[in-house]
Amino acid sequence: MREALVERATAETWVRLRLGLDGPVGGKVATGLPFLDHMLLQLQRHGRFLLEVEARGDLEVDVHHLVEDVGITLGMALKEALGEGVGLERYGEAFAPMDETLVLCVLDLSGRPHLEYRPEAWPVVGEAGGVNHYHLREFLRGLVNHGRLTLHLRLLSGREAHHVLEASFKALARALHRATRLTGEGLPSTKGVL
Repeated sequence: MREALVERATAETWVRLRLGLDGPVGGKVATGLPFLDHMLLQLQRHGRFLLEVEARGDLEVDVHHLVEDVGITLGMALKEALGEGVGLERYGEAFAPMDETLVLCVLDLSGRPHLEYRPEAWPVVGEAGGVNHYHLREFLRGLVNHGRLTLHLRLLSGREAHHVLEASFKALARALHRATRLTGEGLPSTKGVL
């Protein structure tokens, strides 16, 4: 089983996260921020992962620290669960529609962290449960930098914050599911290392 349990504590947050890439699907999610819980459940369901998250943060200050640190911890767990990457599919992509919204996520479990996401160019209106598309950027930065992957996220249509954020998490989940499948025998790189 490709699985990892990571605990991360700072002066602002505490996160305990368990990730299983090969299931079973499910697990308790409780961060103290209901909309973040809702998004993590999208990752769990549409990524077909075991994902358990228990977290606390200084929500009286802002949601920023908690959202970012959950992304960091997820990245750490992903990197650990992937191990050396032998047999890995490596690349994944997914479109996710939600009513008027359409999001594309493309990623590469390359070992090279890079995020291509420009929230300032997205015409998103408002927020959802205290979370906005700039918070999504912080979540993705944490995931990318600590999971060591390349990730491109594009908004093809949509403006309403809840739909945009939810479609983004669903596209991310489906792309991660595809990229983390074991489909070969060797390392998926001509360099011989990821």
